[in-house]
Amino acid sequence: MTAAHLTVDPRFAIGHVRRRLFGGFVEHLGRHVYDGIYEPGHPAADEQGFRTDVLELVRELGVSMIRYPGGNFVSGFRWEDSVGPREQRPRRLDLAWHSTETNEVGLHEFADWLDKAGCELMLAVNLGTRGVLEALDLLEYSNVPGGTALSQRRIDNGRAEPFDVRVWCLGNEMDGSWQLGHRSADDYGTLAAQTARGMRQMDPSIELVVCGSSGAAMPTFGEWEREVLTHTYDDVDMVSCHAYYQEHDGDAASFLASAVDMDRFIEAVVATADHVGAARGSSKKIDISFDEWNVWYIDRVDAVKPTAIDDWPIAPRLLEDVYSVLDAVVFGSLLISLVKHADRVASASLAQLVNVIAPIMTEPGGPAWRQTTFFPFALTSRLARGEAVRLRVEAPTIDTARYGTVSAVDAVATVDDAAEAVAVFLVHRGLERPVDLEIDVSAFGEVGVVETHLLHDDDPGASNTLDDPERVRPRTVQTRLGNGILSLTLPPVAWAAVSLRRVG
Repeated sequence: MTAAHLTVDPRFAIGHVRRRLFGGFVEHLGRHVYDGIYEPGHPAADEQGFRTDVLELVRELGVSMIRYPGGNFVSGFRWEDSVGPREQRPRRLDLAWHSTETNEVGLHEFADWLDKAGCELMLAVNLGTRGVLEALDLLEYSNVPGGTALSQRRIDNGRAEPFDVRVWCLGNEMDGSWQLGHRSADDYGTLAAQTARGMRQMDPSIELVVCGSSGAAMPTFGEWEREVLTHTYDDVDMVSCHAYYQEHDGDAASFLASAVDMDRFIEAVVATADHVGAARGSSKKIDISFDEWNVWYIDRVDAVKPTAIDDWPIAPRLLEDVYSVLDAVVFGSLLISLVKHADRVASASLAQLVNVIAPIMTEPGGPAWRQTTFFPFALTSRLARGEAVRLRVEAPTIDTARYGTVSAVDAVATVDDAAEAVAVFLVHRGLERPVDLEIDVSAFGEVGVVETHLLHDDDPGASNTLDDPERVRPRTVQTRLGNGILSLTLPPVAWAAVSLRRVG
């Protein structure tokens, strides 16, 4: 048994937890849209063909805003294909994922689905194979109330009111050689600035996200952000971050410390953005849109390539990772990292939502179920309200091959003054022994425990599957509260959340 001491004090406030921090990502990839959110022949399908069982899980997950329609998909996407009568929509080859896109679900249908799910739309424009004019056309179609050719086309297509999209992504992963239309930082920065200025001429109220690096391991990381933001600093609101983590060669200790890398990534991008601002003499701050993050076993992905000119399947099974308890504990720690940077992470999008590296899985004609990663997201989204608060953590350390020496315990808290509520989110990275935690909450006066949740299993490899969809569930954790000290014990490889409320 080891011990750790944590202190929660509202004076260590980081920043307000914006609801967009709990966003998602839906891409036209694999079975995400077709056989995922949309399956007209399913017993649970509504009148539009959307699976109501999936909608219920999305609402339970607590997703706030969803980035759409990609991802790599967007760099070959012609938005005009996705509107108008379905029978007239063209089928296209999706070069990103080597599939056939039927365009059966397009902008109008997806917006209807978002209305049912209670989510905001974050729309990406194609700056890979298209440019300023096409982005302006999509903005006019989406946001102008009426009186123009494209707004009237939207009205004729059945949507009288604008989609009123607030947040727009200026392309996707334009630093990546895999991306259609891949460009240098100078070329992309020039195009992104031109597009941003044009879009703001039409709708100055929108928020714009410029592409940062596709990952901290990219050879151009840091310099890419500096050069792109030098072009776009005055014209955008956020720069994107993307990060995926997986266990390498059975190194569970390093995997459990993945959030250390996410912390460093965020802080490096913030430093670079602030450097550009300082060099310009600007008081403006560029925030971060961490609009792709997850556990993803990229090493398991076979090359997605056609074997013949006619080998372009519709909605093939792609990237359908099955997540373990170990994966979910890491996933929960990544959420802690995002909340710990609430002052600068304005939005984040879990990539992705259904079937494709997703917390929700479906079987055609069959059930939908929660993967292990579903639980940390749903609980954090529901409980993390108000101000994020940095904890003082005194805990044992762990040596890792990838990230050096790290704390065995990581944590963050949120304080909701209006509800007089405090939530503490914890991860124990230790692999062998439990840890006794003493959490000093005396700064809040007299409090009581409202609810507790523990994600752990004696088998860290346990998962939820079609055959056993309820194998892993969170359970309560015993706590003791006295003299302003909250005490609990966490087993190895565990994620936990504790909700408290002031009493008296």
